[in-house]
Amino acid sequence: MTKWTPRPRPPGRQRRRRRRPRRWWQRLVNRFRNMFQVPMPLDRDGTLFRLRFTTLAVGTVCCPLVGFLFCVIWSLFFHFDEATATHCGVSNYLPSISAAIGGATPERYMWRFCIGAHSAPRFLVAVVYWNHYRSCHCPRPSYPRLCKAAFALNLLENVSLLLLTYVSSSENYLIHENAFIIFIAAALGHMFLTCVLWRMTKKHTVSPEERKSYKWKLWLFLFNLIIFSVAVAFYFRHNWYCEPGVYTVFAFLEYLVVLSNMAFHMTAWWDFGNKELVVSSQPEEKRF
Repeated sequence: MTKWTPRPRPPGRQRRRRRRPRRWWQRLVNRFRNMFQVPMPLDRDGTLFRLRFTTLAVGTVCCPLVGFLFCVIWSLFFHFDEATATHCGVSNYLPSISAAIGGATPERYMWRFCIGAHSAPRFLVAVVYWNHYRSCHCPRPSYPRLCKAAFALNLLENVSLLLLTYVSSSENYLIHENAFIIFIAAALGHMFLTCVLWRMTKKHTVSPEERKSYKWKLWLFLFNLIIFSVAVAFYFRHNWYCEPGVYTVFAFLEYLVVLSNMAFHMTAWWDFGNKELVVSSQPEEKRF
């Protein structure tokens, strides 16, 4: 009785294993891993950390967006009467942003956490824009002063947002109100000067990304200005006449003001889409 042995396959005809399709969570993990390129061990140039600017922009904007949506939805479902109450006692169906973010917990904690987490990248992005404007050539003598003013308003917007976040209207209404006024004035001034600087440097005529960025900046600034003006009119109408539903319209317009402000800062996606945030060691000849 002969023993059967399988015939060996030629080297070029080895059996190929079928690759199993990756599951959705594996694809998500790989995509998230590619966003944060951390070379281990060190690269030849000593790079310790590398982060795409687009990832930084998305994360910076998503922090206040998630906090805003959480506070509004949670206050509507669990603190509706407290969040929608007004001094007039009329019917109201939406909480104002001040009532949603600082009226009760856990909304207050969530909003403070999100704003605190996004404030450091906001200061970093302000410095990035400052260096970007300084690198652009413009023959007009007023250009350096406008760059300084835009940088100062950008910082003031972030500082006033932190102030009105950590001092709620229920704790100190005067400080919260003044911080909100400074925030709106600084935000509108920063958006206006940004559009002016892009117009002066003719950045809107260079590449398709820069043209798209300038177009969205301009439209979002005009939208924010118009909606804020209408919201102020509804706010005073509510205080003067105490009509039912007027404060609801004001709250909805207030939401649009905040969302358009976030969208304006999101245009950094097109401005620095090919840039990276890199942490690396200094060359040997530059170490002190």
